[in-house]
Amino acid sequence: MIEVWAPRAERVRLQRLGDDGTTLVEEVPLRRGTGGPHPGAGWWFAEVDLADGERYGFVLDDSGELRPDPRSRRQPDGVHAASAWFDPSRYAWNDASWTGRQLAGGLIYELHIGTFTPEGTLDAAIGRLDHLVELGVTHVELLPVNGVNGVWNWGYDGVLWYTAHEAYGGPEAYQRFVDAAHAAGLAVIQDVVYNHLGPSGNYLPEFGPYLRTGSRNTWGDSVNLDEEAVRSFIIDNALMWLRDHHVDGLRLDAVHALHDERPTHILRELAEAVDALSAHVGRPLTTIAESDMNDPTLILPREAGGYGLTAQWSDDWHHAVHVAVSGETVGYYADFADAQAFVKVSTSGFFHDGTYSSFRGRDHGRRIPGEVPAWRLVTFAQDHDQIGNRATGDRLSQNLPYSRLAVTAVLTLTTPGTPMLFMGEEWGASTPWQFFTSHPEPELGEATAKGRIAEFAEMGWDESVVPDPQDPDTFTRSKLDWDEASHGDHRRLLQLYRDLAQLRRERPELTNPSWSARDARVDDRPHGRTYHLACGDLTVFANLTDAPADCAVAADAVVLLATDGATISGTEDARIVTIPPESAVVTGPAL
Repeated sequence: MIEVWAPRAERVRLQRLGDDGTTLVEEVPLRRGTGGPHPGAGWWFAEVDLADGERYGFVLDDSGELRPDPRSRRQPDGVHAASAWFDPSRYAWNDASWTGRQLAGGLIYELHIGTFTPEGTLDAAIGRLDHLVELGVTHVELLPVNGVNGVWNWGYDGVLWYTAHEAYGGPEAYQRFVDAAHAAGLAVIQDVVYNHLGPSGNYLPEFGPYLRTGSRNTWGDSVNLDEEAVRSFIIDNALMWLRDHHVDGLRLDAVHALHDERPTHILRELAEAVDALSAHVGRPLTTIAESDMNDPTLILPREAGGYGLTAQWSDDWHHAVHVAVSGETVGYYADFADAQAFVKVSTSGFFHDGTYSSFRGRDHGRRIPGEVPAWRLVTFAQDHDQIGNRATGDRLSQNLPYSRLAVTAVLTLTTPGTPMLFMGEEWGASTPWQFFTSHPEPELGEATAKGRIAEFAEMGWDESVVPDPQDPDTFTRSKLDWDEASHGDHRRLLQLYRDLAQLRRERPELTNPSWSARDARVDDRPHGRTYHLACGDLTVFANLTDAPADCAVAADAVVLLATDGATISGTEDARIVTIPPESAVVTGPAL
């Protein structure tokens, strides 16, 4: 059965093509009706069976132009060319014994397939899974892999949501990657973008009202969630990744840009569908929202009026730790210069929970109920956006000494939330992660480059330092240099991350989901700050000053981990830990 939703067409034809993707083999008219797998207005279908790999496409009305299948699984010649039929059931899976991983207690690792390895493919990434296992990672989160115009891209210019980008190896390579990840004990989370479509290769409006004209978000016309078929397009796509590709979870990009006025929000509808599939397959399936709304509705149970998503990203935690370790307070970091910012996010989740946001010019956010488990917030010191959307794509490792990177590692891996690392963070990668595109259309490439420069010029950055996203060197510079991970301070930092991940696994205090189990305070001094972060019997001290700090500890406390030499002294009734400047230490009773 071939079907397509095309309510704007008066005539739809399926063209079957030869292996070259251009030679017409057969043209089959589709009939309009309600008898297909998706009954409803605007659907066209035909009783046609396509062979795996067979090229095909649709011709609408009298245009004569071939268009890819909106639900195409494979685009061997790019997003403007014919689709290739892909049968996901042909792959022989080896993960029958895989029972999945719950997010609670997990450690997420965010990576971009094109820059994670020199080859930039899914098969090459398989060769680095052992590194993630040794690091202590439990969940691998892939930036978007769906079809985009051009060879390399962040992934957020996708136009064919059901595809796996051919330059990465296509859908079968994707299945191999997930299979290999499961064999290594790693869950896979796929970043998906349902709030907009890319600027090139988006033919959906020719088929039907996929976009809501006149209602725009940051990237263009918003997705038309008033249409039942568009909602189905999203839900079916989510289930495809989880069911056909055995993915363990989805990261939902910028959900605040999903404009939905229906009684049941699309996010709740999606969460219900994913939970139903989870019950069927017998393993946990995770949904993580990226949102700047600071709204706990996303993660509250549906019984309590929430959407029932598993977790959401916390930009507030990122901003607070970024300011704490870097001292940067421009733009949206300004509010987080408050000495209590990191204390607040460490004990209640959001900094802005109804408080005034100077960047937005209004009160922002809502308080997270104390009953919500802390692990439902995904927290990070670095991610693709917070690095790549800086003018030069500079990481913390390009601006901070080893001592501060080590403190950042301790704060990140002892967070009350679910920690996430961005690829290369674990060894302080010296390579930047810059914004890159490869639009084949010269005018689009030029507009992208000029827009990027104008954006940063408005923010006061020197235009000359902003790399051209269309320059191939911008992409090449962003690839990880794996050789450096085994040398000097890079190697030392990598071992610290491994030790911290092990400590997080061994000490239940660090994964206690109760906010009430956390306490924090800060000593704000003229020459810096010292943070005291308690979690049960453990205490994390971060001395971001230029002098040693003496802090009281319990009688049975020992040094469990330190980034620099730290000592405990004193009598049984008055014991102190001496923390060297620019260092962190974790203390608590010995196991």
